Amino acid sequence: MASISLKNIVKRYGTGKAAVPVIHGVSAEIKDGEFVVLVGPSGCGKSTLLRMIAGLEEITGGDLMIGDKVVNNLEPAKRDIAMVFQNYALYPHMSNYENMAYGLKIAKVPEDEIKRRVDKAAKILELTNLLDRKPRQLSGGQRQRVAMGRAIVRQPKVFLFDEPLSNLDAKLRGQTRLEIQKLHAELGITSLFVTHDQVEAMTLAQRMIVMNGGYVEQFGTPEEVYHTPASVFVAGFIGSPPMNLLKNAPNSKPGMILGIRPEHIDLVETGGVEFKVQTVELLGAERLLYGQVNGEDVTVRIEEGKPFPKPGETTQIAARDDRLHWFNAETGKRA
Repeated sequence: MASISLKNIVKRYGTGKAAVPVIHGVSAEIKDGEFVVLVGPSGCGKSTLLRMIAGLEEITGGDLMIGDKVVNNLEPAKRDIAMVFQNYALYPHMSNYENMAYGLKIAKVPEDEIKRRVDKAAKILELTNLLDRKPRQLSGGQRQRVAMGRAIVRQPKVFLFDEPLSNLDAKLRGQTRLEIQKLHAELGITSLFVTHDQVEAMTLAQRMIVMNGGYVEQFGTPEEVYHTPASVFVAGFIGSPPMNLLKNAPNSKPGMILGIRPEHIDLVETGGVEFKVQTVELLGAERLLYGQVNGEDVTVRIEEGKPFPKPGETTQIAARDDRLHWFNAETGKRA
């Protein structure tokens, strides 16, 4: 296993004045054995950063270290990493055993060692009874597990996951997230996981890097990112539904944006602000009320069993004073 150190990593496409910057001086220290998630919207640079770590994209500037070695100019095969992609990239004519063993055979690992590693990985991933089948005979979730098994048998220092769950349906994504958590708990290999899904990020990460436009907006634990977002972008991106961000909130500070999460707003009989309900979502254990305050959209989360107004009705709401977030309107950064 190994730590990963990113020191002012830069990526530009093209040369000279025509060069287009896409990664702007990213720095981060990922601990040995840590599971870190790179999360952000499409086009934010997360996959490009992962591919630079893998050696599939050239690094324009800065230093990348895996363990105590600078690897900027090392070929991917010499970086001791294993990558799991969104597309499983399994050989359809091979059995699942052969798919998992293929990289080891190319590396001329002895056959008995190959069998030992594949059998161990298959047991971890609950694939033992599926090794003789072809990939076409498996579900999407099972194919993804074979792809993970192919990475595990290499016994790398670092796992890199590039949106590996994107092709799965919602139920399978949830199941596979649990399998990945169990896998990391058992193997303890340093892992970087790229996703655009903030729910995946919150449930998988020990720490998470939130990216936007090629910059790191925040690097912290899921709890830190959720409870103390570093910017308006993070506040609006992390959380489902996202944080309410109000420019014209009652009693707001000059030049400031007020942030308040939907679960930190209460319905009150008096002393609040007027809230006109436009729509209501019933989500089993909770209700989401969508409406407006002073012409700005506001979402309120209500627990199951509590009374709530119907669409078209007007009520009063109050934010909890100890749950307010203030952001500089000009910079977007936390005040």
